[in-house]
Amino acid sequence: MSKNGEVSSNQGPSRPSMPKPDLNLLPTEKRKILNLQLEGGPSSDNAAFMPFTSTAPQRSRMPSRTIRDVLPDNTRDRCRIYPSMQSSGKLQLSVTEVYDFTSDDLQDLGEIGRGAFGAVNKMVHRKSGKVMAVKRIRSTVDEKEQKQLLMDLEVVMKSNECLYIVQFYGALFKEGDCWICMELMDTSLDKFYKYICERMQTRMPETILAKITLATVKALNYLKEKLKIIHRDVKPSNILLDRRGNIKLCDFGISGKLVDSIARTRDAGCRPYMAPERIDPGRARGYDVRSDVWSLGITLMEVATGAFPYPRWGSVFEQLQQVVQGDPPRLTNKNNIFSNNFINFVNTCLIKEETQRPKYNRLLEHPFIKGIEQSRADVAAYVCEILDAMERNGVSPFTTDQPAQAWID
Repeated sequence: MSKNGEVSSNQGPSRPSMPKPDLNLLPTEKRKILNLQLEGGPSSDNAAFMPFTSTAPQRSRMPSRTIRDVLPDNTRDRCRIYPSMQSSGKLQLSVTEVYDFTSDDLQDLGEIGRGAFGAVNKMVHRKSGKVMAVKRIRSTVDEKEQKQLLMDLEVVMKSNECLYIVQFYGALFKEGDCWICMELMDTSLDKFYKYICERMQTRMPETILAKITLATVKALNYLKEKLKIIHRDVKPSNILLDRRGNIKLCDFGISGKLVDSIARTRDAGCRPYMAPERIDPGRARGYDVRSDVWSLGITLMEVATGAFPYPRWGSVFEQLQQVVQGDPPRLTNKNNIFSNNFINFVNTCLIKEETQRPKYNRLLEHPFIKGIEQSRADVAAYVCEILDAMERNGVSPFTTDQPAQAWID
């Protein structure tokens, strides 16, 4: 993960009042309230997040018991990260490489991003030499942000078997702040494409776009099929790349549970990338994964052309007029820049009527990405070339995400 950090929900019927939590709880009792997959049992003073349970030399599935399995809804919604909570942790870098660690075992190499929850810092684990991204969530986050933290943790803890989602190593509490240790990627697609288009005045090769597309669709399909989750925040800054040719999806704080394949929360996500059915105030029914397909189409069009497909909006009303009432963006072959397969793929993602828009299984059969070589060598070489150019020109590969403000003043 290179940076950033956003589930909100409909209010619905009022919840029953809850007793005010006892702030004098012992550290282990406070951890019980969060129920954050602690090893060593609820009474252990060395409680820690464990991303794996199997010791077999293979990719392990995540434990079936998760953050949300035990606490009832009205208790989880009132979880608090208490300032006095402290904990050591277990850092699991592979199935066989496990370390006890505290914050003192991590050397801070500097901030690489900042999002809704707090900062993301590049840190090195002194004992192993492993460099990682550490998302530090402030203890002062409000109730909505706490729910997003729990969702982000729940998703990454269950997704370590997916090659296209950033890996989770472990987490701990430090003076009330939650530190989440994640795989470090080298840059975001947002920062990457902007350097190519704006500084180098060129375009990303379609072969690279195809690999990015395939990895993103596979990650989204994994969330749907394995976790029954819709991401709801697909955009360039949430797609990460590294020098080894890996392409991975991150940031699951506003992911939503699918009930009968439908999600209903309307205000979660970055508005510029939202599908028409997400922002239409007259629409009563929910939406499904095809809303993320629209977001993918907007993302690909932006990255391929070097420009966001809509003009800057002065208000949400202008966005509503263009996205809901206007025609969808269309990619064209104006100067024979793009292949017909890529144009068709993007425009298929941007079909305005969601019932006609394909889901992931159909996208995976599209000629643009079906059968492309699985090797990461060409992606690795290209990413290294661009990152080296950025370094020579003093451009940081990391970025701070500032989503909606960029397009709605």
